[in-house]
Amino acid sequence: MTWVDSHCHLQLGSAAGDADAADAQVRRALDAGVEWLVCVGTDLETSRHALDVAARHREVRATVGLHPHDASKLAAEWAQLEALAHADDVVAIGETGFDLYYEHSPRDEQETAFRFQIRLAKRLDRALVVHSRDAWDHTFRVLEDEGVPDRAVLHCFTGGPVEAERALALGVHLSFSGIVSFPNAAEVRDAAAIVPPDRLLVETDAPFLAPVPLRGRENEPAHVVHVGDALARARGEPLDAVAACTRENAARVFGVAPPA
Repeated sequence: MTWVDSHCHLQLGSAAGDADAADAQVRRALDAGVEWLVCVGTDLETSRHALDVAARHREVRATVGLHPHDASKLAAEWAQLEALAHADDVVAIGETGFDLYYEHSPRDEQETAFRFQIRLAKRLDRALVVHSRDAWDHTFRVLEDEGVPDRAVLHCFTGGPVEAERALALGVHLSFSGIVSFPNAAEVRDAAAIVPPDRLLVETDAPFLAPVPLRGRENEPAHVVHVGDALARARGEPLDAVAACTRENAARVFGVAPPA
């Protein structure tokens, strides 16, 4: 049984700036049954680092993007981010969207950066990776206004069935993180239960959100197996069925053939 971690940050946490530590995480993921993974950029520096990891490992693909926290960097970094996005190992644009829980960048700047990245994903025919925290109405408004790219993912889905239905109606895929294993996340599990099998993804969002039974530790891609187990239980489906459908969906969404 093999898995795809559709969203992680090998260039953050204890591996930040440490190529050997990032490479060790990739090796542990492969040993745990992870077939390939997506290393996600959040600004110019982390997008470059994501591409560096992808260059060293055929099992790693990269995204290039500007996280809502860093949306204020748009003017300074956009030209270089756009150039990076043409690289062969880049499978998606983002993560981008809204984070109104912290609002580290003003919401109008988050919206501008989000719109830029939606348009870039369309222009380059890349998937779009969306972050939405405490911002469902804003997120759906911009997606509806700009039009959703052919392939889009709401990563680390934290909503309930209502938000899931809204996203599904727009053609978006939903990716579930370790939150689906948290005791207080009943609404997330309810949402996971209604997602069609062909719209489902699984992720770690490492180094964040370590799943039960690893709470309190730094997360890493090898732990996606535990996320998958919690997701299967939420859906009442066999573990191998969830592994298979999420792997197939990731390949289709990100345009990645399994490593030879």
